[in-house]
Amino acid sequence: MEHGYEISLYEISGANEGSISGTNRIIKEQNARFAIGVGGGRSIDVAKYTAFSNGIPFISVPTAASHDGIVSGRASIHQGGRAKSMEARTPIALIADTGVIARSPFRLLSAGYGDVISNYSAVKDWELSHRLTNEHFSTYAAVLAKMSAELLIRDAEFIKEGLEESAWKVVKALVGGGVAMAIAGSSRPASGAEHMFSHTLDHILDKPALHGEQCALGSIIMMYLHGEDWRFTRDAMKKIGLGTTAAELGIPDDMIVKAIVDAPKIRPERYTILGPGISEDAARNAATITGVIGNYY
Repeated sequence: MEHGYEISLYEISGANEGSISGTNRIIKEQNARFAIGVGGGRSIDVAKYTAFSNGIPFISVPTAASHDGIVSGRASIHQGGRAKSMEARTPIALIADTGVIARSPFRLLSAGYGDVISNYSAVKDWELSHRLTNEHFSTYAAVLAKMSAELLIRDAEFIKEGLEESAWKVVKALVGGGVAMAIAGSSRPASGAEHMFSHTLDHILDKPALHGEQCALGSIIMMYLHGEDWRFTRDAMKKIGLGTTAAELGIPDDMIVKAIVDAPKIRPERYTILGPGISEDAARNAATITGVIGNYY
């Protein structure tokens, strides 16, 4: 008992239906007033999803900063053997010990970096949808999401392994993206075709790369399709050691092409640069020109 609260600890095995069921049971049995997610993405996803389901607040305490899930109102939950993006509780507070995060594997921090810089293509998709489908658009949320990406790209040379300042910069940018999503009332400022591409890879690969790595890779392709400076994104990724090719992430070239083609099926209601879908030839051409895959011709 600390400060009037009795704490119930539940260790999960994954972000799956079993963990959700167990957490729900404890929340109901203890009449919990709030949920705290401590650890990596899975623990935080389960905590914020069950907090949302039970109508209680959620506090996020990440031990790594590998993606913007630490502050977003969405959770990736495995159901029926597939990961699904579910509505969840946005945290009322984020407690991030950057000393702890700096000591986590650098690959996790660089993946968080990749997730943030993919805001560029996400905002481009949102602007496109606003123009073509009259989807609601928040200039404030869009500017905040882009600014978070711009700050990290500007500071790419300072993102180093074991450096607490690097962890601070990435966490701060992730929080900026999370606030942008809260303002927008959706994940739009930080999730476009590049996220659909990543989620598709999760479905079709036995061993996908990290979410932020895949989003950043997808962002290179989507920025090219938007007619924007995709090299800007790619060069920033190279500075911190993020993979900019399918081979560097251990993904077969044909799976990259398939993920581009199938990505719109993930969220067909969300309009992006991929529209209702693009041809396999167009997908292969975009991935080849940007150097994401090898030359098929």
